Amino acid sequence: MIRIVIAEDQRMVLGALGSLLNLEDDMEVVGKAGNGVEAITLVKQLKPDICIMDIEMPEKSGLDAAEELQGLGCKVIILTTFARTGYFQRAIKAGVSGYLLKDSPSEELASSIRSVIAGKRIYAPELMDDFYSEDNPLTDREMEVLELVADGKNTKEIATQLTITAGTVRNYISTILDKLQVKNRIEAITQSKEKGWFKK
Repeated sequence: MIRIVIAEDQRMVLGALGSLLNLEDDMEVVGKAGNGVEAITLVKQLKPDICIMDIEMPEKSGLDAAEELQGLGCKVIILTTFARTGYFQRAIKAGVSGYLLKDSPSEELASSIRSVIAGKRIYAPELMDDFYSEDNPLTDREMEVLELVADGKNTKEIATQLTITAGTVRNYISTILDKLQVKNRIEAITQSKEKGWFKK
């Protein structure tokens, strides 16, 4: 059973979300909070698997609460009306596992919760587009090279596929590592996945 705490300052939305998720066979809402402070207290007391968090709440925002909950073993999904890239960037830095918009279909929330429990990260597509265009320091060509690296292709295979020399591929990879300030290809791939820069 997936144990869930919901933090939402609008009581009607809080009640509706709780009812919807309790209808799922594999989910149980174990706690409801009206602000970020209550959310932190409930997570510490109840040790749920997931905390679904609104952003703009009294006393402590959902993002503040998410930052505080890092390392407690509870995955956080932000559920908000705000598709703001700044909020999204901060949520990513706080290690949230999901960032969904309230106008998403309700069945999407349940399937997202299951995906997050399975270890995936789920972010609203419209935010990914903004995030991709705004924050990614890599050029399209560099991303193309990195995606091929992520697919397990070696330098020679990448060179053949992109019809460039192996030396040029190595130069691209060196530039990618410099721009992302990482030590190796694995770190570059991990960072790009976490930030949602891969298009596929």
